[in-house]
Amino acid sequence: MGNRLTQIATRTGDAGTTGLGDNTRVSKDSLRVHAMGDVDELNSHIGVLLCEEMPEGVRQLLVEIQHQLFNLGGELSIPGFELLKPEAVLALDEALATHNEALPRLQEFILPAGNRAASQAHVCRTVARRAERAVVALGQAEELKETPRQYLNRLSDLMFVLARVLNRMNGGDDVYWKSERLAKADAP
Repeated sequence: MGNRLTQIATRTGDAGTTGLGDNTRVSKDSLRVHAMGDVDELNSHIGVLLCEEMPEGVRQLLVEIQHQLFNLGGELSIPGFELLKPEAVLALDEALATHNEALPRLQEFILPAGNRAASQAHVCRTVARRAERAVVALGQAEELKETPRQYLNRLSDLMFVLARVLNRMNGGDDVYWKSERLAKADAP
């Protein structure tokens, strides 16, 4: 996987281009760079989430996800390269099933709120959706494997479920949307 960074301020990007892992240069506004940036931002938000109190199993899962997102970013930085394996998607599917099984069924929509950890998980969910849109756009313009798109799709679902798990720590609950339409239907 290319050379490791030894110098951060190279000034090679001053003209509005950046180097990819295969040593090609592209515009910093390219679809590939947007996708890489959104994945990097998502990984950073998960790092912020990891500063919060949470069950150890959730913490270990999020740390593994950070490593897989780094693989995804590396794959995006080298056109045609594969670092993120389909097994990573299966691991998310398993985590989704495990954590979702322990939650009560949703009867209402929930707001992206609650305790700080859950709220940060919702931020991660929305950034994962944006990263997914960026990867979809890149895949429409260039050949791209399907695993990155699938991984981000599952990850956004998992972050929703983990937000619900985190809201239940210490006896909490989700914050339910107060729909006017539903309130009228429930009125006598």
